[in-house]
Amino acid sequence: MATVMAATAAERAVLEEEFRWLLHDEVHAVLKQLQDILKEASLRFTLPGSGTEGPAKQENFILGSCGTDQVKGVLTLQGDALSQADVNLKMPRNNQLLHFAFREDKQWKLQQIQDARNHVSQAIYLLTSRDQSYQFKTGAEVLKLMDAVMLQLTRARNRLTTPATLTLPEIAASGLTRMFAPALPSDLLVNVYINLNKLCLTVYQLHALQDPCLAHCPPPGGAVLHSPGAMLDPLTAHSEWGSQRLEVSHVHKVECVIPWLNDALVYFTVSLQLCQQLKDKISVFSSYWSYRPF
Repeated sequence: MATVMAATAAERAVLEEEFRWLLHDEVHAVLKQLQDILKEASLRFTLPGSGTEGPAKQENFILGSCGTDQVKGVLTLQGDALSQADVNLKMPRNNQLLHFAFREDKQWKLQQIQDARNHVSQAIYLLTSRDQSYQFKTGAEVLKLMDAVMLQLTRARNRLTTPATLTLPEIAASGLTRMFAPALPSDLLVNVYINLNKLCLTVYQLHALQDPCLAHCPPPGGAVLHSPGAMLDPLTAHSEWGSQRLEVSHVHKVECVIPWLNDALVYFTVSLQLCQQLKDKISVFSSYWSYRPF
């Protein structure tokens, strides 16, 4: 800052001492605080059963929506995998009730949770690589570490807050559609994803394209949630539809809140704030970096 360059020798000595204390003491205190917070975040992702090191416990979540009762069900989450899904769908046209569930030998990996956990682990590794005995030599060295940790935390948070955008053909080709018994009807597509602290299930109902004038329109691109009227090429749909082009007739989205995902997001936010605060403190003394070893 501007006042530092004009400071007297005594003031400069005080600032140098403060900066030395910041590098040698406060930085390690913040790193320890970050480690503790992120270890708590990491525990939220592992969820060991009954305090043991065994498999993650199973948690049942009831799906719901304030806008529709067409889809009801229960999802069973075990760590970063769906170990069971039990879903009832009331068909809009005839009120027929369809029931489908995961085959007993199947689990569906939630890549978003797995990726977020891996980014947290990487952030913890970066922090523990600079233990209490490590002596930081410059403020730039601290900033580099904070930037690396913040990058991992931002990626972890983004994996939970930004679901993948998939095209309808990608959803149709997903292994998720082959997880159920009995097999899903040919006019249904299913997608599951994390959005913030919620586990979301979307069911798309298809029918033959009603308007022949739309037959030559390009299919939609990727989206988190497709709308009714979105089209699907026959080559990417079930073979029994032949060469008929399909469109989405109904979209049903239900969700459930996963409390420990909310905890993890809070930990990410607090950790990012701590990193930024430390960066701001270091930056105050930036005028010393070019000629001070502290």
